[in-house]
Amino acid sequence: MNVLGVHSDGGMREYLSVPADHIFKNAKLTADQLAITECFAIGAHAVRRAGNIAGQKVLVVGAGPIGMGIMQCASIAGGLVIALDISAERLALVREHFGIEHTLQAGSLDVKDQLAELTDGNYPTVIFDATGNRQSMMDNFLYLSHGGLYVLVGLVTADICFSDPEFHKRETTLLSSRNALREDFLWVMECMEHNSLIVGPMITHRCKFPQIIENFQHWITPEAKVIKAMVEF
Repeated sequence: MNVLGVHSDGGMREYLSVPADHIFKNAKLTADQLAITECFAIGAHAVRRAGNIAGQKVLVVGAGPIGMGIMQCASIAGGLVIALDISAERLALVREHFGIEHTLQAGSLDVKDQLAELTDGNYPTVIFDATGNRQSMMDNFLYLSHGGLYVLVGLVTADICFSDPEFHKRETTLLSSRNALREDFLWVMECMEHNSLIVGPMITHRCKFPQIIENFQHWITPEAKVIKAMVEF
């Protein structure tokens, strides 16, 4: 596997050569929408991996750009989404702009008790983790219903572990999801054409191309509170 921007330099290179059949052309979408398509496609792929989630209580852990994409794609798929994150600001954003009614702030109260209250004591039947945080990825095993599905979307370069008795007693199904396929990109663009996927609130920072170097070091700090930064020509 050779992922652009991960295993080899990506879109910030001066020249980028890719196979022609990997290019998706769409004249109906704005530059902002096209730039966010790949981010949403990752969420769309994760939701598609989960199968039919219509009517199920779905917990999305992590309200970063990937998590926000998962929340929107899961809502379109009919899931009843609950968002969990450490940032009150990001949770407010998903409530206001994405229609996520139930949000939980990690560290404020006991997450397990809050989830039990929201799910009549049954806990979520589907959990997506989009944090890439080792502790979060391990904690989420205890938030899942019996017979539930846990999808790891975030990636961490470390081992994760979990209680085997807890895993077995729940008859947990564990999946990983990485990147996206052609059908995910096409589905996302179709949803964007119908305004089913919302891009605008995710773009929190902008600059012109000549200013990218002076902005980049600040953007990657937590203090900048970047969700998505757009570089414009």
